[in-house]
Amino acid sequence: MGKLVIVGTVAFDAIETPFGKTDKILGGAATFIGLAASHFNIDAAAVSVVGGDFPQKYLDLLSDRNINLEGVEIVKEGKTFFWSGRYHNDMNSRDTLVTELNTLADFNPVVPENYRDASVVMLGNLHPIVQSSVLDQMTKKPDLVVLDTMNFWMDSALDDLYNVIKRVDVITINDEEARQLTGEYSLVVAARKIHAMGPKYVVIKKGEHGALLFHDDNVFYAPALPLEEVFDPTGAGDTFAGGFAGYLAKTNDISFENMKNAIIYGSTLASFCVEKFGTERMQNLSNDEVHKRLLQFKQLTQFEIELG
Repeated sequence: MGKLVIVGTVAFDAIETPFGKTDKILGGAATFIGLAASHFNIDAAAVSVVGGDFPQKYLDLLSDRNINLEGVEIVKEGKTFFWSGRYHNDMNSRDTLVTELNTLADFNPVVPENYRDASVVMLGNLHPIVQSSVLDQMTKKPDLVVLDTMNFWMDSALDDLYNVIKRVDVITINDEEARQLTGEYSLVVAARKIHAMGPKYVVIKKGEHGALLFHDDNVFYAPALPLEEVFDPTGAGDTFAGGFAGYLAKTNDISFENMKNAIIYGSTLASFCVEKFGTERMQNLSNDEVHKRLLQFKQLTQFEIELG
């Protein structure tokens, strides 16, 4: 079983959807990734930064899930990163209302010594220079580096993004971002162009329409589980990434065939995340519930067909 390093924000979110709104609640990419990865009982460490206003109970929540927090810097006189957004009725599009970088503005990640030989590194959505600095600290080349990014960095730090993309094995982005990064509408052509940038594997997330995995000429598609209620999509992509990276760290198998399983685990965990606001559902999720939903996924996607 390998070690997993998780890099990303540990933050406050305030969310408004057609189903209600929240005050400041626990959020951040590293939080969602860590909660998802914790279901695999792996040796994981979070690398992030928070301010003195960040409650100890939230740190305890993460450490209780066996997530090492040595790499989480606490700036006592600073404030924690805060994001606020409002989702439209379709729950796929949203408006950002507030972004306060606070301590994140000067964040210099430090990977704990004991995790610089980690087999899997999950680079959550941060400035590409910050993501690169994490890779610079690793004492051996990880077996797998997974990168998540977004259109904001394509608009504001494209050269830096190209530089870090060259160094990763897997990139996870949504369909809109894949099209922006490559200038191609066809996701098959877009994936081929991203392959040429460096990553061996390209994961394109399509929200409620599932996810695509590309590797050379191979393509795998995992649907999203049809849900009765979607309360809050915030963190679903990070939860997907945490399930994906956590499963691969647990199984120590980075073949294309095993990545198919990782995609299904990631999709399964993400399907729980959207059922409540913020991290609420992930905090109380049992392994038994995950197992039952995996069986639902299996029934949804498997069939026999007579080939004439």
